[in-house]
Amino acid sequence: MNGKLIVRVMIVLALIGLGDATYLTVVHYAGLTVACTGAGNPCETVQTSKYSFLAGIPVALLGAIGYVLIIATLLLREREWTRLSTLALTLLGFGFSAYLTYRESFTITGHPIYCEWCVGSAIILTLLLILAIIRYLRSPLHGHHLPAPAGPADPPAAVAAPAPKQRPPQRNQLPRGRR
Repeated sequence: MNGKLIVRVMIVLALIGLGDATYLTVVHYAGLTVACTGAGNPCETVQTSKYSFLAGIPVALLGAIGYVLIIATLLLREREWTRLSTLALTLLGFGFSAYLTYRESFTITGHPIYCEWCVGSAIILTLLLILAIIRYLRSPLHGHHLPAPAGPADPPAAVAAPAPKQRPPQRNQLPRGRR
């Protein structure tokens, strides 16, 4: 998978994650019931738990902001710091999502209880993290390119074209400024 394709796939995944987080944010602020296929609406249980807020801010809103930041780093011109920023944001999102999945599994009333919106976001963040790692590792620093492996299309060293000849220095010619 080439670098441009990785970025495109990451943008699509991040847009899906943004849609997920935006939906949950709207549901929270509008006071609606979360659409959920699980018996007893486990999504509503998770969304109204004490773990659905961080410092008074809904986790869904933090997720939406995180996805926007990931998309922003993917849309910027590719540089070392943008790749590192994408990697850092996806790692942070993955870690926070893993923490919330732990809470769903072991501490929320009725556990294990899983919100399909949260699980979807966790899967997206896992994929984004994997792709961010691949993207970061496959893009060496400028000027530090890895040598390309020799392939059948590469001519052998003995048959390679000779280097251009250097012109020998002229005799009796003074350096510039001393003429």
